[in-house]
Amino acid sequence: MSRLSRSIVAAALLALASVACAGPDPDQTGAPSAPAGAAVNTSPEQNRVRAEKVDAIAALVPQPIRERGELVVGTTGAGNPPLSFRADDDTTVIGAEPDIAQLVADVLGLELRLEPTSWENLFLAIESGQYDAGFSNITVTEERKDKYDFATYRVDTVSFEVRTDSGIERIAEPKDVAGLTISVSSGTNQEEILLRWDEQNRAAGLAPVEFQYYQNVGDYYLALDSGRIDAYFGPNPSLAYHAAVSGTTKIVGSVSGGGDVEADIAAMTRKDNGLVAPLEQALDTVIADGRYAEVLERWKLTSEAVADSEVNPPGLPRKAAS
Repeated sequence: MSRLSRSIVAAALLALASVACAGPDPDQTGAPSAPAGAAVNTSPEQNRVRAEKVDAIAALVPQPIRERGELVVGTTGAGNPPLSFRADDDTTVIGAEPDIAQLVADVLGLELRLEPTSWENLFLAIESGQYDAGFSNITVTEERKDKYDFATYRVDTVSFEVRTDSGIERIAEPKDVAGLTISVSSGTNQEEILLRWDEQNRAAGLAPVEFQYYQNVGDYYLALDSGRIDAYFGPNPSLAYHAAVSGTTKIVGSVSGGGDVEADIAAMTRKDNGLVAPLEQALDTVIADGRYAEVLERWKLTSEAVADSEVNPPGLPRKAAS
């Protein structure tokens, strides 16, 4: 079974779990929400889902980290809801990534020390040993595997978002975007995918895509709301979260973040430092006991669920030298 197929199975199980666990959620009580949208707690008091220590897995943690008693995790916390962003106090870092890191730290019997940082410094700090691991929407690539080890916990997907009153119901393949006006961020994987699709359409005699670029996310949504664009193509977590909390948009299609190649999001550690195996086992533990499902449901990311964690799966291929 492919990783993408396993994610579909896992998502179905998560949906069943959310139904079984339906009821008042103290994390959601009193949380702000947009009209017709889902309530999400963005206060500093997160009351995170927690897990119990598993002694056999905790014993696998490298001795220096065990003796220190804390797991130092780097994440980019500037403003990327629902993955990692600032709470209403503009200080506390919250989101799906900190929540999953907390579950892992709990299973390993360690205190979580979260270190917000820049994307560039995240990799340098893990390579130097300043941080034990990175939880920050990191895609597994063959090039990164030269320096780092990975334990997967989400499927990497990109999605198309349209207004709820749009006549567009499904975007799944190149012909579905022919003739549409679509916004996408320059220099991203999703732009590469859309450019390839547009090239195939033009070769087949179909109408071209009209590309529109904006400086920030707010501009994309103003353009979508005003009808200047038909769709916004971007990272699934941000789009799915926006659609859920705003109630004004919907997701009409998702593809792998690697385009034709399946892609995985993973916790990242320094190569061969002995931490990746206990990370994988901790992730498998919280996937099996349902706490992982609670976190993804909380942040509207059930579509990116995996059935189990993998160590160093095939990553996105190396780019050919120019």
